[in-house]
Amino acid sequence: MSFVTDTTSDLGADALDEKDVDAKDLEQDAKAKADDTDDEAASGGSGRSGADLFRESEIAADYVEGLLDILDYDGDIDELVVSGRPVVEVVEGGDGSGKRLQALVGQRGATLEALQELSRLAVFRQTGSPSRLLLDVGGYRALRRKELGAIAKNAAEKVKEYGEAVRLEPMSAFERKCVHDVINALPGVESESEGVEPSRRIVVRPTA
Repeated sequence: MSFVTDTTSDLGADALDEKDVDAKDLEQDAKAKADDTDDEAASGGSGRSGADLFRESEIAADYVEGLLDILDYDGDIDELVVSGRPVVEVVEGGDGSGKRLQALVGQRGATLEALQELSRLAVFRQTGSPSRLLLDVGGYRALRRKELGAIAKNAAEKVKEYGEAVRLEPMSAFERKCVHDVINALPGVESESEGVEPSRRIVVRPTA
C-alpha cells in the first residue's frame, strides 16, 4: 500500500481524533492488557493461531493506512507475523520519503509508541482481545535494538569491573525488553526494572 503526500508537520491531535481516538475507556483497558512487559516472552504464548495473528496485523495495517492517508504521508505497509507476534512495518515508498516518515517515530520513539498503542486499540475494538502487535516505521526498532545492545553490554562491563549496580536512563517497555534480553544472556550480571512509567528504568547488578 502506498500513498503520495505533501504535508509538513508532526502528528496533529485533530488527525488522530478523526480515527476514533475518543474511547478512553477502551484505550485504557486495551493498553493495560496488551502493553509490553519486561518479562514478556518473545514468542508470546497467546494461544492464537497464525491466521488470527495475521488478521490482527491486517486490522492494524488498515488503521495505519488511514492515518497516513489523513496525514498525506507516503509509505508502504507490510503485514507480518514474526515469532508468534503480529507486526506492521511502514517503510519508505521509494520516493525519498524516509526522512518524512521519521516524524512518525518522534524523539526516542515516543510518537511510534503512541501509534502502536492506537493500532492495538483498533485491533482490540474489532476482535475484543488485547494484542501484542508490534509497529515499526522505517526500521527504527531494529536500529534501536542494536543501540540498546551496546548500552546493555557497556553497563554489564561496568558492573563486572566495579562490582556495583548501574542504573540506566528511563526507557519504554520495548527498550527495556531489548536490554533484559542482552543482560540475561551474559554471565555474572542480572537486571530488573524499577520505578513507574514514564520513569521506569533498568538496574543492572552483579549476579547474587
